[in-house]
Amino acid sequence: MDDANTTPPARAIGRRVVVYGNSGSGKSTLAKALGARLSLPAIELDAIYHARPGWKDLSREEFRERVVEVLEEHPGGWVMDGNYSVARDLVLPLAETAIWLKLPFRVVYRRLWWRTMKRLWTRELLWGTNRETFHDVFLSRESMLVWGVTHWRQTRRNLERDLATVPHSAQVVVLRSRREVEALLASC
Repeated sequence: MDDANTTPPARAIGRRVVVYGNSGSGKSTLAKALGARLSLPAIELDAIYHARPGWKDLSREEFRERVVEVLEEHPGGWVMDGNYSVARDLVLPLAETAIWLKLPFRVVYRRLWWRTMKRLWTRELLWGTNRETFHDVFLSRESMLVWGVTHWRQTRRNLERDLATVPHSAQVVVLRSRREVEALLASC
């Protein structure tokens, strides 16, 4: 993919926007802000995938079915965030704009660390009845802090590949800094 033609947005952002990026990059925060500015629903794929209590996630098929339902429920537009490659072929072809938060590891991991610690400390309710626990954060192989390191490169490679190979006509906007994110929001 040619990054030279991706930043800043070449045309209006549209009414169907998808936000991608590594865990902790600010996908949900940006999606909510864009949704508010554009008067569109912000749809968090994590909320769909992790909706069941006790972190009993939807199966691949259930998740894909639910994503299709959500897309059909919002024909007037949406701002969706999430890195679920299993649903990328459902969302990306409908998107007018795909935003890739391609911030540096040091920025993203610091955010991921603080977000995870805050959620653990405050017992923040996440999706369904799920919360971060001490075990989830420090003793599990599924820890977001471990995930943030072990899946960093894979997430970027998958995004690069899918943005170049999944059929779509979305403009791709790559944002590499908080300043670029703020400029995008200011332009909406």
